[in-house]
Amino acid sequence: MQDLFHIPSCFFSSATKLSGDPVPAAATAKSGKTAVTSLYLANIAGHRRLITVSWCKNLLAHGFSVSVDDASDDNPATSTLRRRSSCCKVEMQPWHFWRKQGSKQLDADGMPPVEVFWNLKAAKFADDPEPLSDFFLAVVCNEETILLLGNMKKKAQQRTASPRPPMTEATLVCRKEHVFGKKCFTTRADLRARGGRSHEISVECKDKDSELVVKIDGTVSVHVRNLRWKFRGNACVWINEVKLGVCWDVHDWLFGHGLRHALFIFNPESSSSTPSPCLFGVEEGRKIDDESGFCLYLYAWRLD
Repeated sequence: MQDLFHIPSCFFSSATKLSGDPVPAAATAKSGKTAVTSLYLANIAGHRRLITVSWCKNLLAHGFSVSVDDASDDNPATSTLRRRSSCCKVEMQPWHFWRKQGSKQLDADGMPPVEVFWNLKAAKFADDPEPLSDFFLAVVCNEETILLLGNMKKKAQQRTASPRPPMTEATLVCRKEHVFGKKCFTTRADLRARGGRSHEISVECKDKDSELVVKIDGTVSVHVRNLRWKFRGNACVWINEVKLGVCWDVHDWLFGHGLRHALFIFNPESSSSTPSPCLFGVEEGRKIDDESGFCLYLYAWRLD
């Protein structure tokens, strides 16, 4: 199963290092999310760039990484997901208090210096890798705040000394989550990626893996029977007047061995967005631009 885009590694102890596919963390993983990656399309120094923000966790620590692509060509026909040239990685362990706030400069080819600022000293976490509140993570270039995450906006402005808001807001174009479980896998997502309503999404295998059920806000949206014959497929459903493409690939669940994952893609479609990528296969090098729309990629890892 091919991966749509690469997740920069997060720093963890040498015994449990979580990378794009968190197999090394299997020994200590429990049900829930272990890694979340979001891709933002942003305007940096007059050019469109991709900013990748990853959050990871294991039993001992949380970590995050921020990277900016090294694109030198703004032609939409060739603007794809590329290797990042510079990355900021931070591991936060209980005994490393000083790492919970700081800054780092990223130097990428073809761009002015980009600075990353963070403050997670009072951040509140639940079961997810991402903090819930009382934090900020800011990406700044030329005294302009390119991307600001968290609810401590005033403290972020004081820390970054960045008086100018971005001329164009960064757009969330992709979100990728790794979730561990046995039979049922759940997450929450804003399917429009525009700060709208959050929807609960659950995926469950039933009747000895012969059926697959996908629910959104508790309502069955996709029900696949004879799953061993239909282990890959797609369907379209309507959620609050939004057409949602749902794709699944559970081959490794049914025919693999050991720790294995299935891939589910949720792609809200609109008149301006491109067709769901799962209709053509999950391919690396998917074009990312203002018209590409939002996609949620859910990697469901089974703990048998």
